[in-house]
Amino acid sequence: MKPIALPDSRTLVDAVLATWPPATIRREGAWTIREGKGGGSRVSSATEDWPVTEADLPTAEAAMRKLGQTPQFMVRDGEGGLDSLLASHGYAVKDPTNLWVIEASELAGDRTLPMGGGYGMWPPLELIRDIWIDGEVGAERQAIMDRAPDPKAGMLARAGDYPGGAAFVAIHDTIAVVHALHVLPEARRKGVARRLLKHAAIWARAHGADVVGLAVTQGNTAANPLYASLGMRLRGQYHYRIKTEEALT
Repeated sequence: MKPIALPDSRTLVDAVLATWPPATIRREGAWTIREGKGGGSRVSSATEDWPVTEADLPTAEAAMRKLGQTPQFMVRDGEGGLDSLLASHGYAVKDPTNLWVIEASELAGDRTLPMGGGYGMWPPLELIRDIWIDGEVGAERQAIMDRAPDPKAGMLARAGDYPGGAAFVAIHDTIAVVHALHVLPEARRKGVARRLLKHAAIWARAHGADVVGLAVTQGNTAANPLYASLGMRLRGQYHYRIKTEEALT
């Protein structure tokens, strides 16, 4: 079988954004402005639509302040000009993030799980929502999942006879993106995250996806080695820049 062409960094981050949608999105000049309603940086950050200049920055800042949000920008691979502009205006780097990707067939392996080892459904069981809450994926972030386009699923994996962890997966084009993966503290180091990702890959293939991708902060020293050990490829990165003095007031 011919190998699947893995998406590049920009295509993958586009899928991450599409499967984790903000409450509202609109264009303002050279910018895409997102309204997050408490859902975190990804849904509250502006991105540039074409290379911006000094004159463009006040437009984005005003639009985000109008939404009651601290001005914050996502800087993707290849956006060095934007990064330098923001740095010169006192914007600090926040949450450097890795983008990982793998063929769904490679991650799925033999496409079998132990009996009762994993479940996927939407809407999710309340048990899945409770696991997300334990991982600080509260109502605001769960609202993002609710408004994400189909196909999507909440994944549950067990640790022995007990629930072990949960994740959310949704598809954009042929890319299945995993979000909100959380393993309960008492279930860690028992293979739960691996089972969640394998089940996500099995589900993804059944719903027409060729690859599985995800984003994780570079500081997550447990998750990054796990994804590498599963054969996932590091495909790029992004980071945010935020006006820290405003964020603290």
